Amino acid sequence: MRTPSGASVREIAKRAGVSHAGLLHYFPGREALLAAVLGRRDERDAARFGPGDASPTALVERFLDLAGHNARNPGIIELYVRLSAEAFAPDHPAHGYFTRHYADVRRFAHSALLGLERQGLLRRGIDAWAAAVSVVALMDGLQVQWLTSPAEVDMVGSLRFFAGQLMVAPTE
Repeated sequence: MRTPSGASVREIAKRAGVSHAGLLHYFPGREALLAAVLGRRDERDAARFGPGDASPTALVERFLDLAGHNARNPGIIELYVRLSAEAFAPDHPAHGYFTRHYADVRRFAHSALLGLERQGLLRRGIDAWAAAVSVVALMDGLQVQWLTSPAEVDMVGSLRFFAGQLMVAPTE
């Protein structure tokens, strides 16, 4: 069951079956708690989608699989989108989480794109770093659009299209 976006720490503690003071012992506020939820989600996603074939094309497929997984979990996407919009200020409790998260995701995408480039699968003239930043921005924007119009926005299809624009068509 999704927690309403405006739930207080007291309400969250009650639903979790812990005391308000107990929850505040570990998390100084609601935003810090929600950032920890996203951090735990990242750990689970890394375990679910991280191991396996490390070839560049497999990494692209895992990224697309992750987008599909996210689409089946709208509550976590909503939490991510709301909190990311609030956390740009350096003094926000979730700012550190998003700074690390974006750096990690950009590095992952950059690594996959460099691998594609080494294999001759990245189109000539594509800057791997700029493309990595663009992939992350595209994913975030797609999530916002998908929350607004899920029947009209295919996150995985849009990401697959973009990846296809970056990659050289396979030769027959």
